[in-house]
Amino acid sequence: MTGLPPLDTAIAVRLKRNDAGLVPAVVQDRATGRVLMMAWMNDEALAATLSTRRATYWSRSRNSLWVKGETSGNIQDVVEARLDCDGDTILLVVDQHGPACHTGTDTCFDADVLLPVAAAQT
Repeated sequence: MTGLPPLDTAIAVRLKRNDAGLVPAVVQDRATGRVLMMAWMNDEALAATLSTRRATYWSRSRNSLWVKGETSGNIQDVVEARLDCDGDTILLVVDQHGPACHTGTDTCFDADVLLPVAAAQT
């Protein structure tokens, strides 16, 4: 994306990127608290997200930036962005408009329950 400011140096030095220069971003719905999806960000995607408040990610399959909802209309307005204590994961709290998952569901984490919620012990 051109014309946007680069990632702030104070943020960039804290990021722990993988070998491809990417950091995982976990996306949470502000209204429900549900985890919606996970995507990858590079410095440019994070800078664009912070500057525009529109969730922007790095697509590994397309090898390019993508703004969530640019083609589907299912946009994510970013209301808060946080970096975890180790600098290796980003949390985006968003107002989600439409389904978050490319399959058309509200969340990417509704297909397979590997361990169900345990019953409350009394």
